[in-house]
Amino acid sequence: MSMNDPLGDMLTRIRNAQMRSKSTVRTPASKLRAWVLDVLKDEGYIRGYEKVTTDAGHNELEISLKYYEGTPVIRELKRVSKPGRRVYSGAKDIPSVRQGLGVSIVSTPQGVMSDAAARSANIGGEVLCTVF
Repeated sequence: MSMNDPLGDMLTRIRNAQMRSKSTVRTPASKLRAWVLDVLKDEGYIRGYEKVTTDAGHNELEISLKYYEGTPVIRELKRVSKPGRRVYSGAKDIPSVRQGLGVSIVSTPQGVMSDAAARSANIGGEVLCTVF
């Protein structure tokens, strides 16, 4: 089965796993997914992730989800730029999530980074998703 939006699929897997209070979730591996997970880990939304190989020889990312007093740390996870509608922002126009309490993940020419890092480096790019 072909997948049109691999990043959206990963975000949905994370949301679904947290609704079921799972400790880990697996998703097919790709560089973009790993870069987004790096930002989520740096911002403290997940414990971490590791690359694993299945019995069939496919690479997957096993994501360790983070909870605080039984509730998921990630309250809201939204895909902003979709395959049918890409959303780009300049350095000064990158949206802030919940007055700065959340994080926008931006794909820039210098790599995938959080909105604060993109603003401080004065770089714009494609707004991939928002996390709160």
